[in-house]
Amino acid sequence: PLDKPKFSRSSLTLASVAPSVCTSTPRFDRRRGPDSRQVALLDDELTSSTAPTMSMKKETPSDVKLHLAAVNGDLRCIRRLLDSGKVHVDCSDKDGTTPLILSAANGHVECVLELLDQGADPCARRHTGTTALFFAAQSGYTEIASILLRHGTPVDIPSVDGGTPLFVACQYAHLDMIQLLIKHGSRVNGQMKDGATPLFIAAQNGHCSVVSLLLAHGARVSTPRLDSATPLWIASQMNHSDVCKMLLLAGHPVDALRKNGATPLFKAAHKGYIDVVHELLKYKPNLDLLPNGESALHAACLFGHLPVVKMLMRAGADPKLVNADGFSPIQLAKKANHGQVVHYLNQWQTYVR
Repeated sequence: PLDKPKFSRSSLTLASVAPSVCTSTPRFDRRRGPDSRQVALLDDELTSSTAPTMSMKKETPSDVKLHLAAVNGDLRCIRRLLDSGKVHVDCSDKDGTTPLILSAANGHVECVLELLDQGADPCARRHTGTTALFFAAQSGYTEIASILLRHGTPVDIPSVDGGTPLFVACQYAHLDMIQLLIKHGSRVNGQMKDGATPLFIAAQNGHCSVVSLLLAHGARVSTPRLDSATPLWIASQMNHSDVCKMLLLAGHPVDALRKNGATPLFKAAHKGYIDVVHELLKYKPNLDLLPNGESALHAACLFGHLPVVKMLMRAGADPKLVNADGFSPIQLAKKANHGQVVHYLNQWQTYVR
């Protein structure tokens, strides 16, 4: 359980997240499988995204021109092409990207209005399940989002991984967009296919303002993902101490376990996140052996986090605890050549005696 992990990334797939001309679309989701040691720790963060991919393959020359006009916000060209009758308003590329999606993703309000007036489908989806509203939400284009919602785009239409516009708005901390989507009925407690909620995404990215807004609108504070990771667990993993403080104040259980038997304190101690450890200790977390066969003190000693070791000892951690492999914290520190930790623990034991 204490091996250094290789992080995987979960939640929104970037195929679900926004288009750019002539680029391949990477994915957020790089899971290696639920029983892999490589996913023993939670996925760190969602990667950055670009706008939807516009493919140049298999489209007619007029289709390509309309797509380029939509990307560039060329309203006159859009009108001219559509008036020619040579191109359909919803012509799509091999990824299912339509002119409306491209205009929405690039913030072209007038083009969005024109395409809708010409009959564009506001519910058109790429093969990843994402709509124009999803991309507007990602970039915080509230005016475009309002237009799309007025034209009948479902507020919670999901991508293939279950992510809705609200999820991506929370990922990028677009508060006005979040409020707009909630006003139109977006579910604050909706879940992606991996079980993540909007609050989980906000906690993962350290967005205190988003966490506060979601909690004010009734978000459940400790809903876990399928791997049992909760908002507090991921906030601790990502060193977001202010988010941890907010979640704990809202009633999140301090010892919420992930499937691998690790608590938020264990993760923070393992990573050496002193501010997170400080917040968690206010709520008297478990300092004894966990279901993973280790304690928070074992984790801090193995990785040589002396300030965390000191804080845990002052909170009552037992330096004589033996882990599932038969080692005490000081023995782990010796094996890892963390001399300062060994010296401190020897002094402590001498003093206590």
